[in-house]
Amino acid sequence: MTDILEEIVAWKHREVQIMKEMQPTQKLRRIIEEQTYYKRPPIAEALKASSTGIIAEFKRKSPSLGWINEDAKPSEVPFSYQQNGATALSILTDNRYFGGDDDFIKEARMSGVRIPVLYKNFVIDEHQLLQARLAGASTVLLIAACLDYHDCKSLLHTAHSLGLEVLLEMHSEDELQYAELEPDLYGINNRNLDTFQTNVETSFRLADQLPVSAVKVSESGISDPVIVRQLREAGFQGFLIGEAFMKTTNPGAALASFIEQL
Repeated sequence: MTDILEEIVAWKHREVQIMKEMQPTQKLRRIIEEQTYYKRPPIAEALKASSTGIIAEFKRKSPSLGWINEDAKPSEVPFSYQQNGATALSILTDNRYFGGDDDFIKEARMSGVRIPVLYKNFVIDEHQLLQARLAGASTVLLIAACLDYHDCKSLLHTAHSLGLEVLLEMHSEDELQYAELEPDLYGINNRNLDTFQTNVETSFRLADQLPVSAVKVSESGISDPVIVRQLREAGFQGFLIGEAFMKTTNPGAALASFIEQL
């Protein structure tokens, strides 16, 4: 892992420990067991049925750019995405590096969001999976660069036991071994976590090395509808786009314009 990724993951371990002290994992499990469970719609099925495949992301901040849209409200932007044609949503829940919060998903759901929602964070412990379930997420992100193979396998099984879908993110040929875990969605991150630079060619390069039947998602660095069309021809069904929308004053309208160009 790189310096920034190592820093983030090291903080996640400390953060999870603090969260466990505040609210033990077993307490979260009891809360979930006592709830009437409403299974959220999965992203994979939504992408298969979609003509656009846009997973619109609510991201206010990033380590590379700083604040992108500090004033964006989780009670407004995600619902606007839904109203303007998003197939699914991705909501950043990391606070320190991305300005997010678990409550952002709750606020989005309370505002009327009914489409699938990805809990996007650096998940390294089952405690976070329980939080994702309680927040109202449909799907959780697992990042190969942050997890060894066996930990990733364990978290994937735990997520499924909680009724959560898994988007497994890979970036390099070395990480493609994780595809053997058979996640619900196979993500290719165009962002190099060594440098935080993006190159969409990563998706084109790795596409045919994933299972033919996989639901493939290209993540990061997508800002041109032409690229989406080319990625679809390469076998991708999902396109996670955040910064291109969030850097505008009206992310929902930016999404609508993007889809119109598609």
